Amino acid sequence: MKVKNLLFAALFLFTSLGFSQNSDVVDIAIGSEDHTTLVAAAKAANLVKALKSEGPFTVFAPTNSAFDALPEGVVANLLKPENQGKLKEVLVFHVIAGDLKAADVIKAIKDGGGKAEVKTLGGAPLTLSLKGGNVVITDGQGRMATVVAADLKASNGVVHVLDTVLLP
Repeated sequence: MKVKNLLFAALFLFTSLGFSQNSDVVDIAIGSEDHTTLVAAAKAANLVKALKSEGPFTVFAPTNSAFDALPEGVVANLLKPENQGKLKEVLVFHVIAGDLKAADVIKAIKDGGGKAEVKTLGGAPLTLSLKGGNVVITDGQGRMATVVAADLKASNGVVHVLDTVLLP
């Protein structure tokens, strides 16, 4: 999906799901049928209260199918109470302090000569780039996620939807 199409898809998703700027980043995920696994994980990691705070946050939100693509048993294992720390580490790897909209991401990539690096709330870096007109995020292990919907505006930041779960 090209950047223009990506922005159109985000606008459609935003309006069709009835999100408003009164919704925070957690409310946006809760309002999406494609993010039930992410919401369950955020609850299990005890992150809901933190993500409902003032922020601002940029959340890269993997879809249910992104979680389903992980090796069998990984999600179930992460959701166990004894793995709460590891689950929290995975989830904060998808969150950046600040309100980083799609236009900001694209500008940073262009200004960086084709790549931009951002730090997650956990302190680990993510590399942003463009591939075929799509924003792609690469983790430290070389896993690549494509932004499939962008700029879902929240009262405390912005949500961008990913097709892959990134790992610290």
